[in-house]
Amino acid sequence: MATLLHLDSSVFSGSASSSRPVTEAFRKAWLEQHPEGTVVYRDLAADPVPHITADAHLAGFTAPDDHTPEQSAAFSARVRLIEELESADAILIGAPMYNFSIPSTLKAWLDNVILFGRTAGVDAPAAKGTPVTVVASRGGSYAPGTPREGMEYVQNFLGATLRDTLQLDLDFIVPELTMAPTNPAMSELIPLFEASREKALQDAQVKGKAVAARISA
Repeated sequence: MATLLHLDSSVFSGSASSSRPVTEAFRKAWLEQHPEGTVVYRDLAADPVPHITADAHLAGFTAPDDHTPEQSAAFSARVRLIEELESADAILIGAPMYNFSIPSTLKAWLDNVILFGRTAGVDAPAAKGTPVTVVASRGGSYAPGTPREGMEYVQNFLGATLRDTLQLDLDFIVPELTMAPTNPAMSELIPLFEASREKALQDAQVKGKAVAARISA
């Protein structure tokens, strides 16, 4: 059966989040194509994974027989996350922009699953080529040509980690101007926000089905 690894990292739940409704639309479309499929879900805000520790880090470069008890415990938790990544046929990530970058909970997940010699740093990393769709919601606009283009670190960072390091097949959906309804200074941008949100929901449905069809092929 096909497996979708779905990660959300927004601190807001339900419709209060700008990224969760979009990831839910993708997931629903994917499941319509794979009704018997498996979804491995992690809500990194509600149930964060451990931040990387010295034991968890050093264990990745130490032979298992030489692990200390502390390294073995820390590394086993890390391996569970890596195996979820390796077993996925597709990956879906909700990655809202917080203070110009990704949530720390998502960074913690990345620090755990990036393991040189296994998922990175080799000719054929373990999850190479797996399609990953990232819903990168943001309160303003950081698109090319906008005044804040140079402050966009979500897509740039995830491009470096997911595409260049893990060698996943990366695609983005970007709902933007999400603060327009609540920030009076952005009130004139509400129509643009609504259009961006609608496009993101439509893109999620289309891409969810397309990724599912790719797996079926």
